[in-house]
Amino acid sequence: MWHKWKEKFMCKFSKSIKFLQGIDHTIPMVNPKLSRRPTISYRPIQPSDLEILEQIHADLFPIRYEAEFFQNVVNGHDIVSWAAVDRSRPNGQSDELIGFVTARIVLAKESEIGDLLSYEPSKSDQTLIYILTLGVVESFRNLGIASALIREVIKYASSIPTCRGIYLHVISYNNAAIHLYKKMSFMCVRRLQGFYLINGQHYDSYLFVYYVNGGRSPCSPLELVTGTLNLMRNGLKSVFARLRKKEDRKVSKWGKCKETHCLISTTQSRRNLTTECTGYECV
Repeated sequence: MWHKWKEKFMCKFSKSIKFLQGIDHTIPMVNPKLSRRPTISYRPIQPSDLEILEQIHADLFPIRYEAEFFQNVVNGHDIVSWAAVDRSRPNGQSDELIGFVTARIVLAKESEIGDLLSYEPSKSDQTLIYILTLGVVESFRNLGIASALIREVIKYASSIPTCRGIYLHVISYNNAAIHLYKKMSFMCVRRLQGFYLINGQHYDSYLFVYYVNGGRSPCSPLELVTGTLNLMRNGLKSVFARLRKKEDRKVSKWGKCKETHCLISTTQSRRNLTTECTGYECV
């Protein structure tokens, strides 16, 4: 009896370890809204997914995508993708999409975040992954499917030696997506005013970035602190140099200024400090 229980325990423990290590992508999950335990698996999007892919996009997003976009996704034309399916669904639905992520590889030098990426301009082959769409059917949410799909993208980007990061846009009112990307260690680096135009109304967008393979912001936290300290030090040196120069002038002209009591202006010194110590700006 003990041996049977031990075998079952070790089997479950082994599966959990494999899933956490990214070896096993099929694991039962629980959602209170579902009457059963779904078994989620991940695979590339296929041509047979076209109809359901279009339907889910129409249901989830306020933006309408062209037919060409969906054709490129299902046929893998310049777009990489992953589908989430529930293998435990009955009636031939076990391979039907319940979630997806689509992405495109772009050259770093041609991307809109080139100024947010520290890379060598001489290396023209450096790339980025841009996440186009990410969605999960409502009844299958809160199962970690979206997080798992993002991890697939991160793993894929990390496997490309020339890739330096992943980036995407999130509409400003989508708090759930904003929370998800922050939880996944994406950095919100910019807010774009009026980025989206939906039904005649403009909405802002947040730009998120996740660095891989040594990619990083042009200004790391350490560089920011170091740069600030250097600027402060140089600014103080400049101020002290000006003070010493004026002291020398005062001493050399003391005879002429004896009756008027010439002094160095404190106000002037502060103004020089403000002028010399310019801000150290970094996104």
